[in-house]
Amino acid sequence: MIKGVMFDFSGTLFHIESVPQWLEAVVSEAGLDMSEGELAACAGRLTEAGALPGGPPPRALPAHLDTLWRERDLSAERHRAAYTALAREASLPSVELADALYDRHRTPTAWRPYPDTEATLRALHERGVPVAVVSNIGWDLRPVFRDHGVHGLVDTYALSFEHGVQKPDPELFQVACDKLGLPPGEVLMVGDDRVADVGAAALGCQVHLVDHKPVECRPNALRAVLEVVRER
Repeated sequence: MIKGVMFDFSGTLFHIESVPQWLEAVVSEAGLDMSEGELAACAGRLTEAGALPGGPPPRALPAHLDTLWRERDLSAERHRAAYTALAREASLPSVELADALYDRHRTPTAWRPYPDTEATLRALHERGVPVAVVSNIGWDLRPVFRDHGVHGLVDTYALSFEHGVQKPDPELFQVACDKLGLPPGEVLMVGDDRVADVGAAALGCQVHLVDHKPVECRPNALRAVLEVVRER
């Protein structure tokens, strides 16, 4: 019987803004004068580089960044180093933009909840089903949940950078199960990554996958979670 639920963050409960939106917000804040063509070209290079955390991965990862990329979610320092290095690969108009872009993606305004995120979390909360957020990440995402009014619907968080272990390692899922006070066999893992999130199955957790799509293209995928919980 499912008595608790773990959710991934990016691509599952929330979605990051697009690369052009991300870049334009930072360029505007910095007061840089860039034409539409220059912005579009720079956004294309950033997309190719995979410089937006939560966005598309690098299309061709530079060899000198391979180790840093694989270990980026193990600490805050490595996460920032990995993504600012990728941003610098995109020939930015100003070197200072790399850190500004990184800082922008950590702000609550850079993230949008999926249309059914709040309703799903609230329904679980009202049923007394505890919820954990389990994320490979290099910064504290709790302010995103607070700003969007859903922090009170989450019971606990297991964030890779806080524990020095990242999905699909079963250890991070075990941390979340322990925080929920439930054995893995009674906990459902909901995520969008067919490698990282499926790591929970090694503990005996049931896994439910959703598609990583833009917010407007995925209005109600999380509702199925309520049916899974109800059936168990």
